[in-house]
Amino acid sequence: MNPTPTPTVVLVPGLRDHVPDHWQTALAARIAGAVTVPPLTDTRLSRDAQVTALNDTLSRIQGPVVLVAHSAGVHTTVHWAARHHHTVRGALLATPPDFDTPLPDGHPGPQTLRENGWLPVPRTPLPFPAIVAASTDDPMARFDRVAALAHDWGSRLVDLGPVGHLNPASGYGDWPQAQEFLHTFGCRTTSDTEASA
Repeated sequence: MNPTPTPTVVLVPGLRDHVPDHWQTALAARIAGAVTVPPLTDTRLSRDAQVTALNDTLSRIQGPVVLVAHSAGVHTTVHWAARHHHTVRGALLATPPDFDTPLPDGHPGPQTLRENGWLPVPRTPLPFPAIVAASTDDPMARFDRVAALAHDWGSRLVDLGPVGHLNPASGYGDWPQAQEFLHTFGCRTTSDTEASA
């Protein structure tokens, strides 16, 4: 009997998350073989471009994957899942913004999001198990709105408490709890490997 293959962890950043002190960057360093969807430049706000970048990344990976998305990367993931297929063992979807409600100043408005393809947000169940990690004081989305998304996606909702948008601006350059969530999908981190050595 062949052992279950270890999934490749694929990190799906949001529109502003390609920074050295982001928790996704720290997590990628702890997981052997982790892959991060590369940043876009000219078409950064385009949903189609973001989904294509994720799909191109997945097309180069053989075997199962676990997706780790943050912020707008969550929306990239659910839009991708509505159009494409890959063997996805599970997904960690952290602090998705509420694109149906005006975001704080400095972020795209609903009209810009609609023009770039982000609206409407897919509300059908995801074809893979997922954990939606929600903050109780996220400036980008009320908890009840994220809870409704998790319900519609058929995902497990986890209340993280008051963690802001779970980004460096909220004081999160590292997020060790992400590793615990990944263990539920059969992922191994550097600390796991060291413990078994």
